[in-house]
Amino acid sequence: MNRPAIEDLAREFFRRVWAPPHDLDAIDELMTEDYRITTAGKVVEGRAAFKAWVAQMQTTIGGATNEHLELFANAAGDRIVSRWITRGVNHGMFGLPPDGRPIAFTGIAIWRVQHGRLAECWVERSALELYQALSADAAER
Repeated sequence: MNRPAIEDLAREFFRRVWAPPHDLDAIDELMTEDYRITTAGKVVEGRAAFKAWVAQMQTTIGGATNEHLELFANAAGDRIVSRWITRGVNHGMFGLPPDGRPIAFTGIAIWRVQHGRLAECWVERSALELYQALSADAAER
């Protein structure tokens, strides 16, 4: 795929899956059947498992949105990188009390593209900083 096409693929994933109304069925169209994501030292394998993982994340982040801050693809057209920010409200992130406070965290995703679909992803996010902020605020209450 060319660069604009795979950039559009990543944008469509964010728009359809991470923006309301959070169309989890779009994962079937945008990801390979054997899609896998590595995040926080954990590997989630297969579209069905990925859908369950996304649903769980969206349960703990109320009104979750995800915005690309920067997006670029490699020259070969088989890798795309996004620097992004997720925003929402705390509905129990990290097992902490769901207090409805606004939350935001940043991250970087690197996808491998295969046959016009997202096939694999590696994610790093500012989870430690978010956890520290939420748990400090919870301790003060």
